[in-house]
Amino acid sequence: MRAAVLRRPGGPEVLRVERIPEPLSGPGESLIDVTLTGVNFDDLEQRAGAHPHLRLPAVLGVEAAGHRRTDGRRVVALLRQGGGYAEVVAARDAYTVEIPAGIDDAQAVGLFEQGGTAYGALLLAGRLRAGESVAVSAAAGGVGHLAVQLAVALGASPVIGLASTAAKRQFVKRLGADVALDPADPELAGRLREAAGGAGLDLFVDSVGGTVARAGLAGLVPFGRLVCLGWRPGSAAADTSVVASGADADAGVVALTTAQLAQDSIGCAGFWMRHVIDHRELLCGIADRLFDLAVQGRLAVHVDRTVTLPEAGAAHAAVAARATTGKVLIDVRREV
Repeated sequence: MRAAVLRRPGGPEVLRVERIPEPLSGPGESLIDVTLTGVNFDDLEQRAGAHPHLRLPAVLGVEAAGHRRTDGRRVVALLRQGGGYAEVVAARDAYTVEIPAGIDDAQAVGLFEQGGTAYGALLLAGRLRAGESVAVSAAAGGVGHLAVQLAVALGASPVIGLASTAAKRQFVKRLGADVALDPADPELAGRLREAAGGAGLDLFVDSVGGTVARAGLAGLVPFGRLVCLGWRPGSAAADTSVVASGADADAGVVALTTAQLAQDSIGCAGFWMRHVIDHRELLCGIADRLFDLAVQGRLAVHVDRTVTLPEAGAAHAAVAARATTGKVLIDVRREV
């Protein structure tokens, strides 16, 4: 089979298409003939060597849609061990769900992992209730653009999106956000409070860290919550390390004292999709809810581009440069 193989850490150019043996399915696994896989920031970090325990050579890719060989059904799977950048993958049955009619493979890939992350941040960790105000950082990204739509669908008000360029802020407004703000605004905390009606935010979902996370904390109303999805450097462009030279030195640190938590009556939580996928009932329930919203037309994955396997490195470069909105996909079957 064809696969984009990583044999050494480095820049986007180290991903090379090779012919390698098909994987073998073990107990509780099924082979999937892959149609589409997605590009996620974790893929970029693994490629750049940020995960030193990654065994090389490796095939990246934590999600895939395609046809299950045992029954021919369309499925989408999460791949904890990677392997999505290939024509065939062995996927755990427990991490696989069938794609319902009315949902194409592209939507399924985006909804399952990144939509699930958005759902978990808003509801499982964020405890969002209808009528509450919510702000989302990196709101034009893969998780962010779905979190904005989900917040609207769940009855949040107002919904505020943070995005780094005027074009991306317009995109966020088209998704249904009431307000779109520039995360680089030195008065961001005040802008967030103002956009939320003056008192402050009920919920801030952050995947950036640094000054953005600190502004979100400062913008919370009493009993408001910060949910962290991790942190990302500001702009990596063609940088092979995926770390921008101008990024916050402490972007991964949000410091709070117990006195601040108590005196401000605020809460901080984190969310990682990995803690959902081992709970089959919860995973399937979230997928069903997301697919249902998509069928209703209330939630849609925006596909920025779909590339071929030989273009996987170029897709990494585009994501690192913040030159994309929504989801980036790889069509593993397409030759050109």
